[in-house]
Order: sequence, then C-alpha cells, then structure tokens
Amino acid sequence: MIANYLFALLALVVSETEGGGGGLLTVSGGLAFWTTLTFILLLLLLTKFAWKPILSALKQREDAIKDSLEQAEKAREEAKKILAENQSSLAKAEDESKKIIEQSRVFADNLKDQLIKESKVQAQKLIEDASSEIERKQTAAFDELKNQIAEIAVNAAEKILRENLDAEKNKKLVDKYINEISKN
Repeated sequence: MIANYLFALLALVVSETEGGGGGLLTVSGGLAFWTTLTFILLLLLLTKFAWKPILSALKQREDAIKDSLEQAEKAREEAKKILAENQSSLAKAEDESKKIIEQSRVFADNLKDQLIKESKVQAQKLIEDASSEIERKQTAAFDELKNQIAEIAVNAAEKILRENLDAEKNKKLVDKYINEISKN
C-alpha cells in the first residue's frame, strides 16, 4: 500500500519535471534517482514485513519435510523389522506343523501296527476256539458212534443168542445187521 503511494508520488514528480517531452528510451537523472529510491524503499519494506515470514514459512516447510522423511525412514525400518519377525514366526510355524504332521504319522503307523497285531491275536484265538470246538464235537460224535455200535453189537448178539441158530443162519443174520448199519 505504501509502495502504491510512492509510485503515485514518483509519477507525479516525473511528469512535472519532464514536461511530457521525453521518449521511452531517454534517460533522465531525476527518474533514475526516484526509481532507485523506490526500489530501495520497496526492498526495505519487503525485508521488514515479508522476508522474515517467507523465510520462516520456508524453514517450517523444510523442517516438516525433514521430519516426514525421518518418520518415513523409521517406519521403513520398523516395517523391515516386523517383516523379519513375521518371516521368523512363519518359519517356526512351518517347523512346528512339520513336527506335528510327523508325530501324527508315527502315531498312526503305531496304531495301525497295534490294531493289526490285536486282530491277528483275536483271529488266532477264534481259530483255536473253533478247532477246540470241532475236536470236542468230533470226540462227542465218535463217542456217540461207539455207543451206538456197542448197542447194535449187543442187540445183534442178543438176537443171535435168542434164536440160537445154526452157523449159516448166523452168517445171514450178521450180514443183515451189517447192511442195516451201513444204511444208517
């Protein structure tokens, strides 16, 4: 604002001293003096009122950029650290999962072997029990057969003795009973 007044005053002084006869390229001592004085005053005003706020704003901006860069670097370092920790944790988790899988496989193999052994033992016991049962029934059937043969022999002897027949009749009677036994 002050600069505007100075320019207006300068223009007024110049117009009175020259009288309007000068050209664009003519140099006037008074005009050069007032132009220099106006420039120096403008420079002083800008230095006093504008230069310090501009420099402080630039300094603040520079400091803010430095802080942002430092924070970005810290964040990058922290991210690298977290990434390394995550990779380490992931590697540990993979190792643990491999161990668990291996333990599970060993447990399953042991369980399978144990079940196979138990099945074989049970099968062998069933076979032995069945063999014992077959042998017992066979013995019982053989005993029953002996008892029946003995009874038949006793009955045949009793009939033979009752009839008191001759030798040929005895032979026919024995053949007859033998045929009956083979039919049964």
